[in-house]
Amino acid sequence: MDRIVINGGKRLNGTVSISGMKNAALPIVFSSIVTGAECIIENIPPVNDVLMALEIIREMGAEVEFTDIFQTTVRINSANIKPCSAPDDMVAKIRGSIYLAGAELGRFGHSSVALPGGCNFGKRPIDQHEKAFRTLGADVVSDDKRITCSAPEGLRGATVYFDIVSVGATINAMIAAVRAEGVTVLEGAAREPHIVDVANFLNTCGANISGAGTDTIKIRGVRELHGCDCYTIIPDMIEAGTYMAAVAATGGCVRVENIIPKHMDIISSKLSEMGAFIEEDDDAITVTVNKRLRAVNIKTAPYPGFPTDMHPQFSALFTTCDGVSEMNETVFEQRFRYVDELRKMGAVININGKTARIAGVNRLSGATVKAVDLRAGAAMIIAGLAAEGETVITDVESIQRGYANIVNNFRALGADIEDIGYAVHIFNED
Repeated sequence: MDRIVINGGKRLNGTVSISGMKNAALPIVFSSIVTGAECIIENIPPVNDVLMALEIIREMGAEVEFTDIFQTTVRINSANIKPCSAPDDMVAKIRGSIYLAGAELGRFGHSSVALPGGCNFGKRPIDQHEKAFRTLGADVVSDDKRITCSAPEGLRGATVYFDIVSVGATINAMIAAVRAEGVTVLEGAAREPHIVDVANFLNTCGANISGAGTDTIKIRGVRELHGCDCYTIIPDMIEAGTYMAAVAATGGCVRVENIIPKHMDIISSKLSEMGAFIEEDDDAITVTVNKRLRAVNIKTAPYPGFPTDMHPQFSALFTTCDGVSEMNETVFEQRFRYVDELRKMGAVININGKTARIAGVNRLSGATVKAVDLRAGAAMIIAGLAAEGETVITDVESIQRGYANIVNNFRALGADIEDIGYAVHIFNED
């Protein structure tokens, strides 16, 4: 079985460059379908979720070709895409495949997509996606396996009022509405940076979207879109935050480059509150930690609040701090599945409902632990880097879904870390 082996206790020092954002790349890849044209996309993160998305659209008839040896620039021509043809077994492997529903509906007036996979955090309903499609004039039928939508007379602009803040539903509604007749307004929209990135990509291809990044997005429908010669995906704030949390846990000084510091505000402010020294440049942040940090309390929330995707990494960090920290999870029901793994390393964690109280310990001890999901896997790496002795992380396929070159990057920062049988899936262009 693939595994990562860490001999902990080493401080991290040096520079790490951040990849493109996985959570932006997935909807952008799928939204290229609605253009019906050729798009060249740069800063693609070469992680398994994104590579799987590219294989899915190629199976549907798109031309997909990497234009560089690092697999970070891709040419997609979706002119010959066949709707409702995404392979169910591939769709089921990644959460982002839900964006196929909006892309097919927006371009062809009908869609049929198997329900997506991804990390198991409990219920992740698609009711807000369905509500948006119905408001735009589509008939929607879904069960526990599939969502099928039909708008034979085309979608019509309307005002969609989301009942809860949903990143996925906001993006899916936006993709579907770009070629609808009239004006669509999304009220109660999510505000995450990758929503802005998807809007910018679609606008580059001829869409007319305004207000992305606020809770009200307006989409003026256009008859058709065109491709783009070059669109660059934004840096991954979660990847950046993971390295920032790691140096906070181990001590040292690391410069995190190729980022948008504004996107990191909540993470930087929490680390500063804990006692880390944070220095910002135009496209980089340097984290310096020369002492044991102090406990803080965190409550996850939609952007610009503290991201749920940084919750496990900070919980691992909390085990190294003075005092008792609290992590309150408000987004996903089963985010705390990583807790039993940290306890194997000596962590002292008590859970009461949606809140974990995490007491700092003198030192974590190396153990064999499992990456129960993507971000939990990153938390295990952070814990292993800070622990005394050897940590073996199994089920690292979860980590492969969202981090490119994480083992090599940490090794370059001075960590004693090795991957055994760990390899990112290589896209097959035959």
